[in-house]
Amino acid sequence: MKNRVLLENYYLPGDLERQIEAFVEHYSNHRYHESLGNLTPADVYHGRGAQILSMREEIKKQTIRKRRLQQDSAAA
Repeated sequence: MKNRVLLENYYLPGDLERQIEAFVEHYSNHRYHESLGNLTPADVYHGRGAQILSMREEIKKQTIRKRRLQQDSAAA
């Protein structure tokens, strides 16, 4: 996305503004940030971070349980 903003020529100020808005929207709402625990800035800002992390932890626990059951049944 950064390369798109930097490498294109913009002949009207509105074109550049729209491209920057698209970049900021993607960066804030869709791109996960490692420094934020792999959350988006919007998730952290709106207070959804703890809930998302706990849901991920529960999914991880369920996945580990399923894998152990599959390994136990394959070994038997």
